[in-house]
Amino acid sequence: MSLLNVGARALLANQVALQTTGHNIANVSVAGYSRQSVVMETVQGQFTGGGYIGKGVNVATILRNHNELLTRQAAAAQAMQAGDTTRAERLTQMQDVFSGGSSGLGAAITDMMNSLGDVIASPTDISARTVTLTRMDEMAARMRSSAERLRDIEQSVTEQLKTDVDHINSIAKSIAEVNEQIARVKGNGQSPNDLLDKRDQLIRELNQYVQTTQIPADDGTMGIFVGGSQALVLGSTASSLSVSESAQFPGSQQMAIYFNRAGSAPVELNEGMLGGGEVSGLLRFANNDLAEGRNLLGRMAQAIAITMNSQQNLGLTLDGTMGKDLFSVPMSATGYSSGAAAGTVTFTDATRFAASDYEVRFTTPPAGQVVRLSDGKSTAFTSLADPALQDIDGLSFNLTTAGATGERILFKPFANAAANMQMLVYSPRDLAAANPINAAMGTSNTGTLQLASLKATDSSFTPPPIPGGVTLAFNAGSPPTFTVSGSTTPPSGTTLPYTPGEPIEIDGWSITLQGTPKNGDTVTIGNALDPQYGDMYTRNAGNATALKDLRDVKMFDESTMADGYAGLMAQVGTRTQSAMYAAKLSDSIASNLEADRTAVSGVNLDEEAAKLIQYQQAYQASAKMLQIAQTIFDNLISTMGR
Repeated sequence: MSLLNVGARALLANQVALQTTGHNIANVSVAGYSRQSVVMETVQGQFTGGGYIGKGVNVATILRNHNELLTRQAAAAQAMQAGDTTRAERLTQMQDVFSGGSSGLGAAITDMMNSLGDVIASPTDISARTVTLTRMDEMAARMRSSAERLRDIEQSVTEQLKTDVDHINSIAKSIAEVNEQIARVKGNGQSPNDLLDKRDQLIRELNQYVQTTQIPADDGTMGIFVGGSQALVLGSTASSLSVSESAQFPGSQQMAIYFNRAGSAPVELNEGMLGGGEVSGLLRFANNDLAEGRNLLGRMAQAIAITMNSQQNLGLTLDGTMGKDLFSVPMSATGYSSGAAAGTVTFTDATRFAASDYEVRFTTPPAGQVVRLSDGKSTAFTSLADPALQDIDGLSFNLTTAGATGERILFKPFANAAANMQMLVYSPRDLAAANPINAAMGTSNTGTLQLASLKATDSSFTPPPIPGGVTLAFNAGSPPTFTVSGSTTPPSGTTLPYTPGEPIEIDGWSITLQGTPKNGDTVTIGNALDPQYGDMYTRNAGNATALKDLRDVKMFDESTMADGYAGLMAQVGTRTQSAMYAAKLSDSIASNLEADRTAVSGVNLDEEAAKLIQYQQAYQASAKMLQIAQTIFDNLISTMGR
């Protein structure tokens, strides 16, 4: 009987080994499956006078080949890889918005500025004026089109965030269900290998969307935490996530993820708290990358509109009226706050704009600081009336109500500029191409004075009086001087030094002279609408020249208007390339860690085929043992029966 028992145990043990090997082979292509091995143990031998006689073998357990550390590292690396890849893909989409070539925004800006050349050459040519206005309208249309494409990307990101959050909640419920099943079978003393594999695979899938931390419990369940300490799954209970606008800045369209637990208020999680995963990558793109792209575009629209409007307002139309705004853009932006703090921001100097959002942070109200979010640069203020608030990057922050300690106001001054840019002038006669002032050298001048430039310079422009104008009377000396008469600023009768080539600023206009004057030489600056000049202003293109000269003004991070779009493309391209490199690097790390995990847990078909032969031979030998034992037993019964 002992031989029969040994053979039976061996037969059953090798049958289990064969079945386990077959199970491995069958699941070779199943994601997350961990190779299983049969652990056998010797049955305690029976003592006899001749020593201990062996009683065979038993199956101790089915071992799951699994390394907890490698599994967690691989899951975390996959989360980072998913976040970096998703962000890089979205940045590539945004880069496509800012394309070059003849159909790009840069070409539209160049065409608009170049078209002014024909107006300068022939100020009364209605066709030339019409072409210029058409180019301006086309530029504004491309601004709006680019902004619309950015809005489409934003909506797509929002929808993907909602879909990803739905997947997260579904996976969290599945993990909770598997936790419950594992806890129920934990008491039998054996490891539920397939359930553990299923849970690990669900955790890996979850990490594709949001990075998690796993903490095992004594009952065999696994706690899943997101955002550092928020329990998404605890035992057999699953909480949920949702996506919505940030509660800190309502109305700002800044997105956030919320952790929702029954009986508790939602907890806002930003991309920094989430770590990796698609959701983190999408939030980072939406709240940072896309915001920068929109700010770069909006700053360009705002600066072009403000500078060209200002210059247009300083010129005369064909009908002899002062020019009106060429473009419509927002001239102020309201701050977003969840508390009592309130204020607006207005634009003061278009040449100093920074493509950024800003936060006003109250530290010891009403004192605080204004933080430029693009690089963290801060400007402190001591009160709501602090002059420091009136001159930050060409912006004026007008705070009306202070917030509590720690309260913030978010300002997005350029977010809507491009989307709202509209052409306002459609009649070619309303293009203010002419200077509102004329200059004439005295008829008795004996020096070499020559007019280099004459133009209105700012909104304080006051036309010279009709009749008479403003006269500059020169005195040759060392240095030479001139006396102003008929002006307000500087006051009439003021004597000033004269430097050839240096602009002379009077009443909001500027005149630049070259040459050397003689005693008694004069220059008279008159109002272009003075009857003595007739319709001379219609053949003047001084203001059109000033408009064209704006293309060489540095206003985009030391880049001119003509080069600003190229700088914009470079900034977006650099960010995209950086994201693509990060995605490539994280993909390499994730692939290496997954390979390490698979080396421990994966099924090797060659190895399993060898085991099949091994266990088959052992099974056949065990069967032969039973056959021999049966023959011996039959012979023994037969002999005893005689």
